[in-house]
Amino acid sequence: MPTDASHKLIPMTTFVIEYYSNEGYADLQILHLMNNYANFLKTPLTLGMFVPVDPQGNVLKEPKNYTSWKSLEHNDGKRTDIAGFEEYVQYQSAESHCMFEGFRVDYNGYSKVRIVADYDTSIELSFNKNDLLPSGFNDVESLTVFDDIFLTVHALKVIGIKIK
Repeated sequence: MPTDASHKLIPMTTFVIEYYSNEGYADLQILHLMNNYANFLKTPLTLGMFVPVDPQGNVLKEPKNYTSWKSLEHNDGKRTDIAGFEEYVQYQSAESHCMFEGFRVDYNGYSKVRIVADYDTSIELSFNKNDLLPSGFNDVESLTVFDDIFLTVHALKVIGIKIK
């Protein structure tokens, strides 16, 4: 599969056509990959797919100097025994479960959370805080109306796409 398509959310038909144009045949592994992608597209959207959230689905605030802390080699996400940095570890764990890259909270009010893509602010989603469901979008497939939604490493692994 082309590297560009391997990290961008695309419709199922495009996925199948692009994969076959590069592979030319289907074996059980390829059929399994297509089944995984189809199931991924049918997954209901949650706020935690876009931004780090706590177990109750509430948005987590990024800890101070988090980017610098995360860039240190010993903070690679595998250690959980970092005394005094529990907030950082919790945020990093929640961040690692996100399915889509480059989203940030634009508004976090009493009844609604609005998120936007850093790379294109016209890509905007609003989630109701009562049921944590998005307005106007039901599942991952509904996001294919946008040209540029990028998948995280975690999403690629869930689908079964090998990362080089």
